[in-house]
Amino acid sequence: MTILAGFWPFYQFLWTVYFITMFLVGFWCIFMFFGYVIPIWLTQGLAEYLGKTKAFDPEQVRYKKVYEQEGAEVIYNQPKGSGPYLHHGHH
Repeated sequence: MTILAGFWPFYQFLWTVYFITMFLVGFWCIFMFFGYVIPIWLTQGLAEYLGKTKAFDPEQVRYKKVYEQEGAEVIYNQPKGSGPYLHHGHH
């Protein structure tokens, strides 16, 4: 008999909790795929593919750099001098 055998009820409990959790996660994934992802593919995705909507522009969802944003002013962009930062070439 091993030492771990004394902890058997707790291990059984942990595996039961793990199984139930993974079971619920799996069903959630299945329901989301068939209830959300596939309907979007069949509506928005097909509409875009058939040219019924404006083409997707990745530039619209790209994070804009500070100097590209409207109303933002970059005051300290290119440090000069002898600081602790890396230098490329001589100033």
